[in-house]
Parts: sequence; structure tokens; C-alpha cells
Amino acid sequence: MTPDQILATYDRAADAFDKGRSKSLFERPWLDRMLAHAPGKRLLDLGCGTGKPIATYLRDRRVALTGIDGAKAMVEKYAANVAGARVFHADMRGLDMGETFDAVLAWDSFFHLSMADQRDMFAVFARHLEAGGVLMFTSGPEAGEAIGEVGGESLYHASLSPKEYTRLLQMNGFEVLGFTPEDPACDYHSVWLARKKA
Repeated sequence: MTPDQILATYDRAADAFDKGRSKSLFERPWLDRMLAHAPGKRLLDLGCGTGKPIATYLRDRRVALTGIDGAKAMVEKYAANVAGARVFHADMRGLDMGETFDAVLAWDSFFHLSMADQRDMFAVFARHLEAGGVLMFTSGPEAGEAIGEVGGESLYHASLSPKEYTRLLQMNGFEVLGFTPEDPACDYHSVWLARKKA
């Protein structure tokens, strides 16, 4: 399993992913924290998936959503699930929307990229954020690679070290607002929140 196979895997396993994806909204405290720091309510959702439960929760908070996913089946589900949102079938790598947002979210998506592609994504994050805008993403708790599973298919995951993520954020004009590795209150997700400096 390689990172280049991820999008095709999610296209094939979209129904299984949707069925198995927790809808308990354990992410809510971090989502609320992100919104509290964001200067407005325009959000770019990278690797948006089906939109449930995160995008539907944000929509109900009157967030103006733009979803991006490289798996066409996910884009179709997002469009059906999140009325009023914009959604585009596109790869987040090298993305240039030609516009900026108050927040960029890459929840359980960015960590499917190779380590090299993850490093390149920080310029993409910065390019799409207003000054003062916030970035939130999930990673692993430490550097390494792992193979997960969805719908009986293998899924690649990778993470840089917390030290390297901090360095990349700082190099691209961000200040770290918070990092909690394996947060027990968030289903043991490792979550980053950062602000783009003015």
C-alpha cells in the first residue's frame, strides 16, 4: 500500500467508509476551538470525505463551507449530505483555489499523504488562509508510517515528528495554538491548531 493508492481506495470504499465512520461528533470540542479562533466563518475543508458529521455540524453553525476531495465518490456524498456547501473534486496537493479562507481544516486526510507531500502542504495551507486565519489538522503522535483499513482495503498513513511539524508551521508563517497527541477526549486523535500570523 502506497500513498498514491489512497484516492482510488476511497473511491472503491466510499460506502463502507460512510457506514463505519463514527457520527458521535467526538471532534466537537476541537471544532469549537477552531471556530473561536477563526476571524470569520469561511472554511476550506481539505479531504472533506462524506461531510458527516463534521461538515454538517459546521454548516449548522453557519460556516460557509468549501469541500475538496480527490475521491470522486466522496465528493458526490458530500454534495448530497451538505446542502449549500461548495465542493470540488481535486487533489489537495499543489492546490491553488485563488482565494483565501478564515479557516483550513484537514481532519483525518492530510495524514494519508507521503511525508514529502506533507512537507509541501504547509505552503498550500498558508496560501489559502487570511492573515489571522486558523489551520487545524490531525497527524500521528510521532514520526512513522502505518497501514490502516477501510472496507477490507489497506490505507496508508504517515506522520512527521511534532518537532518537524512545529518547524514547518513556523517556516510558513504560523504560530502553534495547540497540539494534543492522542487526545483521550477526541477518540485519541493527535490534533494541531495554528494561526497564520499577520
